[in-house]
Amino acid sequence: MKKIKIILGIISVLVLAFFLTGLIVKETNYTAQVFVNKSIKEVFKTFNQPGNVQKWILEIKSIDTLNLNPGFTGSEFKIVIDNKGQEITMTKKIMAYVPNEKVTLFFDAENMLKTDDYIFTEKDGKTMVTLNSSCQSDSYIMACLFPYFKGVFKEQDQTYLNNFKAYIEKQ
Repeated sequence: MKKIKIILGIISVLVLAFFLTGLIVKETNYTAQVFVNKSIKEVFKTFNQPGNVQKWILEIKSIDTLNLNPGFTGSEFKIVIDNKGQEITMTKKIMAYVPNEKVTLFFDAENMLKTDDYIFTEKDGKTMVTLNSSCQSDSYIMACLFPYFKGVFKEQDQTYLNNFKAYIEKQ
């Protein structure tokens, strides 16, 4: 009987810690970056051409334009992703677009609200692309989970940046 009480006590503490995570950690932030052996103009242009993203994010099945603004800021897209056989539909909105400097994207993907701020800097003919990412959720349970998956999110975005580097340097 004593062992059962100890086990239930441990489980209770773990469950409490899990649910407190959602109250304490409101957003999950991380950074990823890559150096590209191309000029900033070429990197920025290639990165922001709508049809190109599917060449380094292979899970994207389709991208449909919902609203395209002349300065790109405020433009919206519907993206369908194939996540190991499961289709996920999300919207992408361009929040900021400064040519050859930065682009900020906001994604709303079924309980995941993600802001990706890409900063482009050039030094000695090489371009550094830095991603500052922030994930939140409108679901309390998902908000409790995100801090525990920070490493997975960062690794996935780093892989996408590495794929982008490989793609553009091959051209």
